[in-house]
Amino acid sequence: MEPTSHPLHAPRTMPELRKMADAIASVQKPDGEIPWSKGGKTDPWDHVEAAMGLTVAGYHEEARAAFDWSARTQMEDGSFYAQYQDGKPQELRKDPNMSAYIAVGAWHHYLVTRDTAFLRRIWPSVAAAMDFVLRLQGPGGEIFWSMDTQGNIEQRALLTGCASMYLSLRCAVAIAGRLGVNRPKWEFAARKLRDAVRRRQDLFDMSKSRYSMDWYYPVLSGAVTGAEARERLSSYWDRFVVPHWGVRCVSDRPWVTMAESAECVMALAAAGMYKEAGRIYAWIRACQYEDGFFWMGVTSPDSVIWPEEKTTWTTAAVLLAGDALHGWTQGAAVFSHAYWDDGVKRARALGGGSVATAVA
Repeated sequence: MEPTSHPLHAPRTMPELRKMADAIASVQKPDGEIPWSKGGKTDPWDHVEAAMGLTVAGYHEEARAAFDWSARTQMEDGSFYAQYQDGKPQELRKDPNMSAYIAVGAWHHYLVTRDTAFLRRIWPSVAAAMDFVLRLQGPGGEIFWSMDTQGNIEQRALLTGCASMYLSLRCAVAIAGRLGVNRPKWEFAARKLRDAVRRRQDLFDMSKSRYSMDWYYPVLSGAVTGAEARERLSSYWDRFVVPHWGVRCVSDRPWVTMAESAECVMALAAAGMYKEAGRIYAWIRACQYEDGFFWMGVTSPDSVIWPEEKTTWTTAAVLLAGDALHGWTQGAAVFSHAYWDDGVKRARALGGGSVATAVA
């Protein structure tokens, strides 16, 4: 049985947005932490994603509380551990991707709120996170997976994580520009990372290519753009997309996940493939619980919702996908190729100035 699809371009009404945000906020703890689910673990990347969902819906106070939790939890070297439970680290591995994503969330929050005071307050955390990330950058531009508590670096790189960190670096550079700070090393590192994601597949652990994120994340992050982006998304469409349901998490598994589907919508919108983005978004919209949360996943073709965990970051991803597709807030620009491309053009028009200043 297929879910009922909504009209392709019908935007969410504000009561529906509030319902989704209320679901996320119901899991947020008094100190600002946003776990995966009630009683569940917290990872710093998904925590920021949940805060971004709150920002889209206008829950700015709750979002700022989440960023404040990140700033308090961050370690002195700018890193975060990969997982926390009730505020205590559970997976003692310093993860650069999870550490870097605070920059995306912070720039997104600023674009929505235009709150420069917030940017100034979060800047030390963003700067420390980027400096940590650059410590793990390899000679080919790739960023290695993690560092243990003794400072040993696991020297393998993941394509999805590196693509995500490219967007984080871009946002960090934009924040620096808005605050009048010069960070040329970040800009250089971002260019090296972009080129690695686009051209150096040999640098990455390609055993993960079965995962849909390795398919669309280079486009979502803006590392791959234009005709190349559209070709990439079109070429593997049948491998990952299940009609009337969404996007598989893994190409050879019968499991469609709403977060991957939502992120794919964002990638498609970024590449200008709005018809395809709208089609998947329409499928996602039917996969929602009464309390505002979205299903984490569903098996296909037997249509079993699995797992039944109600996760904050899945619901946040759907909010961000809707914003990317319909432009509810200025924050949608974070995932827009046109926004970043315009920044490059403005920088060139200014005589080769920094893109940071042009987009800020």
